[in-house]
Amino acid sequence: MRLLVILLIVAFAVPAYAVISAPLSLFWQAFTAIGMLVAANILVRLRDYRWALVMMGLSVLASSRYMWWRLTETLPIGQGFNAWDIFWACGLIVAELYAYMILVLGFVQTAWPLHRKPEPLPADPAQWPTVDVFIPSYNEPLQIVRPTVLAALALDWPQDKLNIYLLDDGRREEFRQFCEEVGVTHLTRSDNKYAKAGNINAALQRTGGEFIAIFDCDHIPVRSFLQMTMGTMIADPRVSLVQTPHHFFSPDPFERNLNTFRKVPNEGELFYGLIQDGNDSWDASFFCGSCAVLRRQTLDEIGGIATDTVTEDAHTSLRMHARGWKSAYINIPQAAGLATESLSAHIGQRIRWARGMAQIFRVDNPMTMRGLKLGQRLCYTNAMMHFFYGLPRLIFLTSPLAYLLLGADIIKAQGWMVLAYAAPHVLLATITNSRLQGRYRHSFWAEIYETVLAPFIIAPTLLAVLNPKLGKFNVTAKGGIVDRDYFDKDIARPYYVLFLLNLAGLSVGIGRLLLGNPHPDTVLLNLGWTAYNLLIIGGALAVASEKRQVREAVRVRTRIPAAIAAEPGGTAHLTDTLDVSYGGAALQAPEGLSVQPGQRLQVLLMPQRSDVWIDAVVRRSGHRMIAVEYEALSIAQESALVQALFGRADAWMQWRDRQDVDRPLHAFGEVAQNGLRGARAFFRWAFGALLHRAGDRAARSSSA
Repeated sequence: MRLLVILLIVAFAVPAYAVISAPLSLFWQAFTAIGMLVAANILVRLRDYRWALVMMGLSVLASSRYMWWRLTETLPIGQGFNAWDIFWACGLIVAELYAYMILVLGFVQTAWPLHRKPEPLPADPAQWPTVDVFIPSYNEPLQIVRPTVLAALALDWPQDKLNIYLLDDGRREEFRQFCEEVGVTHLTRSDNKYAKAGNINAALQRTGGEFIAIFDCDHIPVRSFLQMTMGTMIADPRVSLVQTPHHFFSPDPFERNLNTFRKVPNEGELFYGLIQDGNDSWDASFFCGSCAVLRRQTLDEIGGIATDTVTEDAHTSLRMHARGWKSAYINIPQAAGLATESLSAHIGQRIRWARGMAQIFRVDNPMTMRGLKLGQRLCYTNAMMHFFYGLPRLIFLTSPLAYLLLGADIIKAQGWMVLAYAAPHVLLATITNSRLQGRYRHSFWAEIYETVLAPFIIAPTLLAVLNPKLGKFNVTAKGGIVDRDYFDKDIARPYYVLFLLNLAGLSVGIGRLLLGNPHPDTVLLNLGWTAYNLLIIGGALAVASEKRQVREAVRVRTRIPAAIAAEPGGTAHLTDTLDVSYGGAALQAPEGLSVQPGQRLQVLLMPQRSDVWIDAVVRRSGHRMIAVEYEALSIAQESALVQALFGRADAWMQWRDRQDVDRPLHAFGEVAQNGLRGARAFFRWAFGALLHRAGDRAARSSSA
């Protein structure tokens, strides 16, 4: 088999090399580019997934041809070029090589997603193993933690084989009292060494379940979580980890500030929707810190959760795989949590991830670590290398300025030739990724996500490579509010510097074009590149325009069977919810029921499964809708609410299906609209700041 694989690689490599390296004139290269694009647009309409593999091959061929041409014919080396030209040219070619590597590794990683199904459990529950549920917490408020604990108590698993532990690194008395009230074990330790990893390791020493289910304290499990995951563990004793997606029922800063919640896949959906499924094909799906089950035997063998880096989760699974243990990914949301509320908190979380992945790359590099298979090495390497995009992204955002503002020749070729080679490289990658990722990442949105984070992750990743001991674990704040609309000028500072530089480059370039230039095609190419960069940076500015969010309890739009009684023991009117939160609900007004604001009534959620009525007060009514606010809830009422809102087995199953599939031109239009909106927000803030300063000067002058 190995010989056959080698022969196939050689058989394809020879003609591929001939296509990649063949020198062509402008006419024939343009003809080739058009042919490739026509072929891609035909292939993208063929539904059989094998044609997607052909598209990947065509995209790699076009990109390889572009990179060969760039490396062999376009570097400004020789007479007539100075060190400044070579500096900018080398920066751009390094960024392009990085992007090419990530593209190819991404295709390998997701070439054939596994789409694993849950394994059935033994028919006799007596054969089911014991499970310890760990819920680590440090500084989160109790109202964030309560739903997770109550949902864990309702997991469908024999109660004599299930133990719930709240791992309280904050050592708070109110948490101890709550645990005592609901009947779970409150575990603390004397210090906070190694943060979350140390907290879990300390709990491992004091518990004895055969398996460990871990949930971040804001990740609320559905009742079927163990039924969906434990069958895989029991069926294969070499499986050390079963991971499920991280699903969020609240909008992250991108979704809230750009108004894309449940319209455009969020930043993490590509990883949890596709990449982890692709990893699973290579036995390389890795631990993500929450919503997962781990085998205690494996944790004991590797010395517990890894503590050498701040991304203890991926590092732990890497060590598991290196010891020959297997992993599995069940791509069915079985828990839901809160996304970060503010852009600054979101960036802080991503900085930790980037630093941690860079630390792993230095401490236990997957390309040299013993015990890993080739597929595992490639998947882990791509996951780690992804977080080094900060510098390449900034290079792409500034490279055309080297020509427009400084006159540097960074590509030794005429503009039309650059376009003829670059167009199939860029467009085929876009079309192919749209075909592969369309349900989980819309075209061009990655540019905004990376631009927002790029300025902030460069230093942490580079420093982590130089000294992996730098940095500490930081807890991401959840459950806060944003009390007003505002432009976060501190976070946005690198964005508006980039925006102003590109705006200057665009202005100078237009001036050079109008005044006459011996190379108008090159000027036009750089102007187009700069205009695109302005739209992307404008999108980053739009994300920095924080939108008001004053509700502490997130409302979830969901249709749940309900009943309303105007008085205790009164007639129950059946209806459905419109949305539900931890503080209230909106319900369809049943026929024949008339209520007024301020009136007290009772609400029963999921009457076919619960008999616990919740006391509520009417806040609004009309237009066939009743909005109620819950009164103080007993533990039984709170548990019933948690089960109805978060604990249903199908609670989050349909969310992905309600999002639009990617259409690249439509996606570009959305990105462009947000780019223009961000530019307007920046100019409003800038002019407002100037007027405010002018007013302050005038006031000081008059007082003097």
